[in-house]
Amino acid sequence: MLKSISSSYLSRCLNKPLAKPAHLTKYYRMMTTAAIPDLKDPKLLRNSAFINNKWVNAKSNETFVVTDPATGKEIGKVPDMNVEETKEAISIASTAFKSWSSKTGKERHDIMKKWYDLMMANQEDLATILTWENGKSLTEARGEIVYGSSFIEWFAEEAVRAYGAVIPSNMPNQRYLTIRQPVGVVGIVTPWNFPNAMITRKVGAALAAGCTVVIKPGAETPFSALALCELAERAGIPEGVINVVTTHAHVKDIGTELCTNPIVKKISFTGSTAVGKLLMKQSSGTMKKISMELGGNAPFIVFDDADVDAAVDGAIASKFRGTGQTCVCANRLYVQKGIYPEFASRLAEKVAKFRIGHGFDKETTHGPLINEAAVKKVTSHVDDAVAKGGEVLVGGKHAGGNFYEPTVISGMTKEMLISTDETFGPVAGLFEFETEDEVLELANDTQFGLAGYFFSRDIGRIWRVAEKLEVGIVGANSGIVSNCYAPFGGVKESGMGREGSMYGLADYQNIKYINMGGI
Repeated sequence: MLKSISSSYLSRCLNKPLAKPAHLTKYYRMMTTAAIPDLKDPKLLRNSAFINNKWVNAKSNETFVVTDPATGKEIGKVPDMNVEETKEAISIASTAFKSWSSKTGKERHDIMKKWYDLMMANQEDLATILTWENGKSLTEARGEIVYGSSFIEWFAEEAVRAYGAVIPSNMPNQRYLTIRQPVGVVGIVTPWNFPNAMITRKVGAALAAGCTVVIKPGAETPFSALALCELAERAGIPEGVINVVTTHAHVKDIGTELCTNPIVKKISFTGSTAVGKLLMKQSSGTMKKISMELGGNAPFIVFDDADVDAAVDGAIASKFRGTGQTCVCANRLYVQKGIYPEFASRLAEKVAKFRIGHGFDKETTHGPLINEAAVKKVTSHVDDAVAKGGEVLVGGKHAGGNFYEPTVISGMTKEMLISTDETFGPVAGLFEFETEDEVLELANDTQFGLAGYFFSRDIGRIWRVAEKLEVGIVGANSGIVSNCYAPFGGVKESGMGREGSMYGLADYQNIKYINMGGI
């Protein structure tokens, strides 16, 4: 079996030398010269938490600094709130629930639709804030704003379709029916990698169902959450329906409060499996409903009969979006033996053309990793692969600060860290396989089951592989799988529940059965 592909071999495949990413000094020049665009509406950059439609500071007056991951420079400070403020937000959300839940679906629809319209009208400012605190390119940030806003629009429309059912009765004097009711106050904990869309995907469903929310956004990216609150207030969302508690030093304590407070009836969390298990354990004492969207280790399979160009484009879209910092990123790329050299060469050629730098630089294709810890993890995965026989075809180096070169490694084996651990960075490790049965066994040999991808033009194989992959989301001849119309969620230790789509509302509702007698 082919163990690796040398750079000279790839050069022959391409009939030209592989291009090298920009020199290190260019990265630093791009980082320091990219101008931060002025906001058309400066009021969207808020530096206070949002409780009961009021902009508030921590009672302790503690703050924490939010930095630009591309430069390390301070963007601003926000309140470092604690359990006391969290309890207050929960109590306020509970009071607001009484009135918000009593509104008709049409009333909630109308208010949410105004919120959506304001998001779209302020797309450029929201994208600017997102790029500044998250680091992704402005092009990707604009795409996230459209994507995130779509959940508010979708669930606004679902608010008027919270149907119940009439069940045929076996008793002539009784009638059976069900209605759907909101669960109550929802505690929402979101990560930094999609600071807009991870909130709207949860809050859209919660508000449409009639729930109120207390949100703890990622400490790295609170400004996107606060900008959404500014627009929510303008849209007329009532006091106490949406509350945001910002924190850095008290993350664990606030998470515990959300999970153990009996007023909170549901927890919705996106993040690591380890933290998800902890929150689930803490929530068990009050028997909360739970939605968990946790870690992934997505396989990406390319069969011999695949359209190679489409497969390469799909791999780039899946693997390198957000500089590889998405939960549905391809983590293990399995390529069938007959097509392995061609796929590797074409992928390496395209990745070599990427340009890393500040997200506001027009030439940037990929921004920084979120922090130093992320860089260390990516570096360890690459070093481990090389030490165990992998060959770096392109990239493979820390580029200073929080930047890491987009990387392709051939000759991967299951003994390497990338095989079992989610890299969460711009590293594509290529594994070779021979048979369909072999690759399915490899793909499913993980405790995770969020997303899986494969490329083939054999319709029989498409059905077989799609059904046998042990994941919640399958991309068959597609590298991008997320949208508001389709369910998002995993199996195994990648979580439970579904977000988005016709199924997303149900996770924020209780089904009540009514038996009407005496008829």
